Amino acid sequence: MRIVPHNHAIRCIVAALLLLAAARGDRPNIVLIMTDDQGYGDFGATGNPVIHTPHLDALARGSATMSRFYVSPVCSPTRASLMTGRYNYRTRVVDTWVGRSMMEPDEVTIAETLRDAGYATGIFGKWHLGDCYPMRPSDQGFDESLVHRGGGLAQPSEPLENKGRYTDAILYRNNKRVLTKGYCTDVYFDAAMRFIRERKQAGRPFFAYIATNAPHGPFHDVPDELYRKYKATDLSPVAKGGRKHHDKLARIFAMIENVDQNVGRLVAELDRLGIADQTVVVFMVDNGPNTTRYVGPFRGQKTHVHEGGIRSPLWVRWPARLKPGTASDRVAAHIDIMPTLLEAAGATPPKGVKLDGRSVLPLLEGRDVEWPDRTIVIQAHRGDAPHPAQHVAVIGQRYKLVHPTGFAGGDPHAAGETPWELYDIANDPGEANNLHPHPESAKLLEFYDTWFKDVSSARPDNYAPPRIVLGTEHERVTTLTRQDARRHPNDTGWGTRCTWKARIDRPAVFNATVVLHKPIAGRVTLKLGPRSKTLEFAKPTARIVFEQFAAAPGDVDVYCAVFDAAGRPVAPHSVVVKLVAALP
Repeated sequence: MRIVPHNHAIRCIVAALLLLAAARGDRPNIVLIMTDDQGYGDFGATGNPVIHTPHLDALARGSATMSRFYVSPVCSPTRASLMTGRYNYRTRVVDTWVGRSMMEPDEVTIAETLRDAGYATGIFGKWHLGDCYPMRPSDQGFDESLVHRGGGLAQPSEPLENKGRYTDAILYRNNKRVLTKGYCTDVYFDAAMRFIRERKQAGRPFFAYIATNAPHGPFHDVPDELYRKYKATDLSPVAKGGRKHHDKLARIFAMIENVDQNVGRLVAELDRLGIADQTVVVFMVDNGPNTTRYVGPFRGQKTHVHEGGIRSPLWVRWPARLKPGTASDRVAAHIDIMPTLLEAAGATPPKGVKLDGRSVLPLLEGRDVEWPDRTIVIQAHRGDAPHPAQHVAVIGQRYKLVHPTGFAGGDPHAAGETPWELYDIANDPGEANNLHPHPESAKLLEFYDTWFKDVSSARPDNYAPPRIVLGTEHERVTTLTRQDARRHPNDTGWGTRCTWKARIDRPAVFNATVVLHKPIAGRVTLKLGPRSKTLEFAKPTARIVFEQFAAAPGDVDVYCAVFDAAGRPVAPHSVVVKLVAALP
């Protein structure tokens, strides 16, 4: 969260100069599109013989590209790196759920930096870096937002009334709940195009971040006509799970083709507005595919650290400056997007911030520049904090060292039971010939050890989760869901007994409502810092109201435990904390 410069007059003058430059056409508009769980092989342009993606294929043909572009194996780590130009372990983002996908508010995002450079900024779709103040998109640099909560629709963070639907979904526009009309991907692109039209009319450059939750599951609500098309198609050339996976893949491909149609609509709108030449359009995915299916020459899928789990296309279309077909095989990753787009925009990187990425714009332009070989690290696994050498890929220009201990494993001792693998990845992209042990293994492992110590020391208590701030004017009513809750040690999955790490900035009085998925009889215990209350209810109810919780400033834990009449734990849907009064 950026601190406003002390000299407000200078900041205003700089913004005015930047707007003047934009009016002269010196600064490009930026559209960044990222889909969710769409793998490298889910495009005609990457060799898929079944899927129909004509608009994305055309985008690929009209773009410059980094042919070796890497992302994290799951979504929140990729999104944190994308937004900050930094490895996600510096940002406190460790995992995708139960309180570990919240990003440190002090991180400076690309949206904040572009906004300070005079750009209008908007996000449409998936954020997945924190649902509550001060971690929402509006707190992190976006002027306009239309998003779902948590990791996706039909997840524990969505409103109960949404009932898992992707069509006519309940979303949040500028932090206010709204009922939308239409399929979610269509809604995001519609909102983004409206944002683009309005900024074009105002003569202001824009940054539009379109992050779909498609083709992430569940798959019960997909575009019907496209689903029927793929249901009637032979998918065996790209499906590696046999006929039993045919229906699921038909649904996934329907969601992907719907994305393709929307990309076509967007490009056509840029043409109609006369701004296509001066608009940078970037397309990428957040991780590997969500089923075992075609991934080009690679192997692996979502959550894997083999190539199929962490390779993404990177297509950058900028007709005024980039020649279609320009390609570089230099290693690049999600951490490079922010510095690349800042250079394209003529924006100054944030001062005092260590960016791990570097601008690849010279390579996209095909310039003959000195570019030393580099090594990047991709690591992500379940758990409260990273463990050294667990589920990691260390990627150089030629060799790749892999320790595929499994994304779900949180036991640091398990890493010792999995052998390391080394591949000549430049010549063996399918990772078929393991060269370990090899002199290159030791070099890459030494690099990794230094890297891990570095990213683990970005700030004091580096892997402590960020805290939700309660009772401010920015968010007087805070909805706490299991997405951002810390799970009880004895729970599994999303958990039933929840603790939210929070902070109170001033003395205040709160009311809190525990919301259940369905009416039950039983009891609820709610704690706000040192204060604890238990209510028992013999008549089934789905909403239990706790009144007059007085709280002092400081770090607090909000704890909720629900038990039915038989004493069995029950997962709450949410706890809604409302500021009643601020105390002197």
